[in-house]
Amino acid sequence: QVQLMESGGGLAQPGGSLRLSCVASGFAFDAYAMSWLRQAPGKGLEWISGIYADSSDAYSHDSVRGRFAISRDNTQNTLYLQMDNLKPGDTATYYCAKHPSARIIFTSTGPNWESRYRGQGTQVTVSS
Repeated sequence: QVQLMESGGGLAQPGGSLRLSCVASGFAFDAYAMSWLRQAPGKGLEWISGIYADSSDAYSHDSVRGRFAISRDNTQNTLYLQMDNLKPGDTATYYCAKHPSARIIFTSTGPNWESRYRGQGTQVTVSS
């Protein structure tokens, strides 16, 4: 049974930093690409960053590139998102997601993360 548990959210000031974690279980974490998604109030789910199973490549949405960094520790089955220079527009619930293979495939609708697996999310609020 795939389980994803996000943590690390909270309240941050504009320009501040947070580090999110996602602990995965129920599958061979080191065999699958992983991504971070977010959903702002009143908006749809947005993919923001993804990383290959072996960390050999990673991608980020333009809105977070240069400010957020995705990483993973396959020995700890944990995915991370280092968030720097936070902006009020980053306020959202953040989720981690599993891909069906070791690499991220970009389709016409976006990266191919598996929508059936999602944790409870962690809330990030950026406000002064």
